[in-house]
Amino acid sequence: MERYDIAIIGTGPAGLSAAITSKIRNKKILLLGKNELSMKVAKAHTIQNYLGLPAVAGEELSDAYKKHLDTMDITITEDQVTAVYAMGEYFGIQAANEIYEADAVILATGVVMGKPYPGETEFLGKGVSYCATCDAPLYKGKTVAVIGFSKKEEEEAEFMAEVAETVFYFPLYKDAVEVSDKIQVVKDQPVEILGASQVEQLKTKNGSYEVDGVFILRESVSPGQLVPGLAVEQNHVVVNRQMETSLEGCFACGDIVGKPYQYIKSAGEGNIAALSAVSYIDKKRREGNK
Repeated sequence: MERYDIAIIGTGPAGLSAAITSKIRNKKILLLGKNELSMKVAKAHTIQNYLGLPAVAGEELSDAYKKHLDTMDITITEDQVTAVYAMGEYFGIQAANEIYEADAVILATGVVMGKPYPGETEFLGKGVSYCATCDAPLYKGKTVAVIGFSKKEEEEAEFMAEVAETVFYFPLYKDAVEVSDKIQVVKDQPVEILGASQVEQLKTKNGSYEVDGVFILRESVSPGQLVPGLAVEQNHVVVNRQMETSLEGCFACGDIVGKPYQYIKSAGEGNIAALSAVSYIDKKRREGNK
């Protein structure tokens, strides 16, 4: 399997800044995210405090980011990361389509708003999943609930319906739901995941559903669930001024590490995280050559 020097997860200002700095420092990088970059940036009306670009529109700033990536010959790998594991000498990155390896990881996934459902953390890997593509085969002929936070998750629900016997779909967005008859659409608010040693039930505001698994399809996974063993406070990753986390070789930057949620702050932290990751790798290789 191909091993990267640095894997950067997230394509907002922090992740892009980290990728550019890492590439300048001649590191082999993997940038995981979306080709449309950050919708939060693109939809911003006017940004007034971005140095050198007074009163820049979000769409204009997003276009500038894309041009910068093209100039640096940096490509984005569109794959949803569901877990990152510290493997000792490297990190294993589990995504929807593949498993990747990197010597260092930079987390720049943004902030996840809201708290996990009661039972979500307890049953992670025991019936709770964040990726239908990854875990659908485990639920062949079974009953599952799919909680979608955006319309694009309908595709995941359709895939799930090809495998599972019954799929309850809970759309938590305002757009019209367009799914096949194989899926039972439930307009209700999930509130808790219940079970003994495995998931057995999804409780909602107005009822409950007997299920074997619950797929929670958010835009991003909360940091504590994304990286087991990572120190987190109030849903933000704990870092020092070098953007180092509690796990050696793992760095974090941008909104994921806390307020203020500002684009220019995120870009600066991405630069620091990349420089720290580069120093970590270089030191590791020097020590390995002794």
